[in-house]
Parts: sequence; structure tokens; C-alpha cells
Amino acid sequence: MPRMTEKEAKAGLKEKLPAIETFPNQFPDYEIKIEFPEFTSICPKTNLPDFGTIIIRYVPKAQCLELKSLKMYLLAYRNMGIFYENAVNRIMEDIVKACRPVRAVVTGEFNPRGGLKSIVEAFYPRSRKIKK
Repeated sequence: MPRMTEKEAKAGLKEKLPAIETFPNQFPDYEIKIEFPEFTSICPKTNLPDFGTIIIRYVPKAQCLELKSLKMYLLAYRNMGIFYENAVNRIMEDIVKACRPVRAVVTGEFNPRGGLKSIVEAFYPRSRKIKK
């Protein structure tokens, strides 16, 4: 079986996606939970579709995520080759860029494939950076 290449490992990380819009937050210290049960993307190794649920939990600071633009952003993954781990972490990075929350968690619960179910979580603030 061929090894994973750097190209596959980084697939989808630099793709252009629709902007996530925001609106001014009006209240302090509360959490917003958003579930997107129709998330799809493409495995960059097998080119087979991946299905799952993306759950976003965040405490807004000055800005809240606008839902229609968030939906369009998440739908853009549909034809993108990207691994689960990269998708969840890319979504987290893009949410942080858009609204600078107090804290956030993005969870990807992916449907079983080959008998394995994967759950991937990314947290903000990040505890440490990966060394390259």
C-alpha cells in the first residue's frame, strides 16, 4: 500500500472558502452551540466521500457567527479533499479568525468507515503549537 504523501496530508488546508460573516454581540458570558449534521468532504487518499456532524461551541466576545454564511462555508467542504483532522482544525482556525471568541470547541463526529468511527476535537485557545 503506498505511503501517505505530504500533498495528501496538507490537502484542503489552503483552499479558498466562503467568508464567515459576523454580527455584533449584545451580551456577556454565554455559550452558543451550533450543529451541522450534514457535513461532507472527500478523503484525499481514496477520493471517497466522508459524512459527519460538525458541532461548534463558542463563547462570543465582540462578534457572533452569522449562520447563513457559516452554512455556506461548511457546504464548501462538500467537494474538497481534506482529512477529518484537518477539516476540524481548519474550521476552528477560520472561526477564530472570523469572530475571536473567548473560547471555542469544534467537534467532528464522522460516520463509521471501514468499521471505525472517528471523533475529532479542536480547542481554542490552543494549548501549544505543533513543531514542524
